Amino acid sequence: MASDMATSLKVERKPKLSETVVAAIRKQLQAGEIQPGQKLPTEGQLTETFGVSRTVIREALAKLAADGLVEPRQGAGVFVTEHISTMFGALAADMGSKDSIALNVLEVRLAIEIESAGLAAVRRNAAQEAGIQEAFFEFERLLLNSEPTGPADLAFHRAIASATNNPFYVEMLDVLGRRAIPCDVTSPWSTELAQSDVYQRGLQREHLVILNAITAGDAEAAREAMRAHLTASQQRYRERLHARQVFYADSVKAAATE
Repeated sequence: MASDMATSLKVERKPKLSETVVAAIRKQLQAGEIQPGQKLPTEGQLTETFGVSRTVIREALAKLAADGLVEPRQGAGVFVTEHISTMFGALAADMGSKDSIALNVLEVRLAIEIESAGLAAVRRNAAQEAGIQEAFFEFERLLLNSEPTGPADLAFHRAIASATNNPFYVEMLDVLGRRAIPCDVTSPWSTELAQSDVYQRGLQREHLVILNAITAGDAEAAREAMRAHLTASQQRYRERLHARQVFYADSVKAAATE
């Protein structure tokens, strides 16, 4: 009975047409068939290539753009983003929706962003500090209006990376794209909890500690605040995994007693 229950919990979902297109383009990126900076075929050409509608192609391109792999240029078309490593970008985009992988991403962010916060505290100029503050208050505005805060969250972390005056910190965050931000509705790891007011209020309090340390020019405090912020995010995902484990165990136990 328990094994039957375990089997019944596995539900196969047929990929959407847009997901099929996205997967095909990612493979081309990984194989080097499409190079950084290269222009993609037009919507019409992609429609013919994949045998799908323009709506499907637009949805696929929007997904690739959200992952940071391509960027639309007004009047010019859609181009492959010129990241340090498009291969890594394709990998980040193809990670799936497992919470365990979200933990891996947060681990990478810890390695990158702790030092970027410290450097931002001592290297920022007035304009860069203002950029961090603007992203912080944009997050607050969106939160008060019950609007998705993901873009502002990413902008906050990206502004800190930019304030290091080392472009590689920005490049690394751009590679991960919005998938690095759990509260972004486009993230595969987003949940109702991550989008709740209580959860995001907690994030904003952590952001404020980081902001205060950077504007005070306290590099060590900035590093510690960023460490605490990302470590707390890791803990939230571990708790989510544990809750799913408990739910599964209870389901199996209930099925066994029937």
